[in-house]
Amino acid sequence: MGASDLDANPTCNVVIAYEDFDAGKHARKTYDFLVATLGRECQFTNQMWQFDALGIPKLRERVAKDALQADIIIISSHGGDELAEPVKAWIESCLAEKGNANALVALFDCPDEDSLKTQRIRTYLADVAERGGMEFFAQPDDWPGPGNGDGPLPFRRDSDVDGRTLSTLGVALEQDRNRSFWDKL
Repeated sequence: MGASDLDANPTCNVVIAYEDFDAGKHARKTYDFLVATLGRECQFTNQMWQFDALGIPKLRERVAKDALQADIIIISSHGGDELAEPVKAWIESCLAEKGNANALVALFDCPDEDSLKTQRIRTYLADVAERGGMEFFAQPDDWPGPGNGDGPLPFRRDSDVDGRTLSTLGVALEQDRNRSFWDKL
């Protein structure tokens, strides 16, 4: 790609908040997939922040500034009853100011038998997305593996109660061309 190609393509900023190393790897694979899928249409940048950093007020402010500039926010965790308070404080501070984000993506890597444990977090994040005017996507609770037949990253759009399955977040974002990010293309 030459310099003129880079100038013609808008930037897609992605902020990733992750629980631990494994959740960070999970999120990075998703990010890499988006780059591979949509990288010809836009330039991707990302910032990755571990949940522990959100417990430090100065770092939480920095991550909030990054999130305000983000087009996509990815939150990757193992699930559980709720997100930690510093993570929720960061999310709420991001909502206090209107940012650029078009999509909020929740990634969970807990086994199927623990999928009910993610429901409260899913509900909370879906509400956050609605309040922030973002689309909400949640990855199914089991990380895709061999033989799942749904492609590399199956996502379910949780903002629709009917549970329609999208083949990838990239396809979902391409279908949403009325959003401000896609107006830059």
